[in-house]
Formats: sequence, C-alpha cells, structure tokens
Amino acid sequence: MEENKQIGKLPANRKWEQKNKEKTRIDGYRRTARLFINKHSSPDDLEELKILIKKEKKN
Repeated sequence: MEENKQIGKLPANRKWEQKNKEKTRIDGYRRTARLFINKHSSPDDLEELKILIKKEKKN
C-alpha cells in the first residue's frame, strides 16, 4: 500500500519541481554542500569554507 502512494506522488513531485525550479536548484546545492562537509571535507576544506562564510556575512 505504501509503495502505491509513493508511485502516485512521483508525478505530483515532478510537477511541483517544474513549477519551483529555483527553489529545487537551491535545495540541491544545500544538500550537496552538507554532504561534502559531513562526508568528504578535510580540515583545510573546512577552514576555507569558514573564511568564505565570514566574507559573505560581512557583505
């Protein structure tokens, strides 16, 4: 039963994504950034990101 609900939601989800392309794109960037930070970053990467964030906060 749960599987049928998921299949039925797929077209609705795709339609929503088409209507909200900008939000979908930004959400994808956010997920990718979190994945990189949590799974793949080195201490040097994290330090560089801290610097970039500080610069962005000043602007």
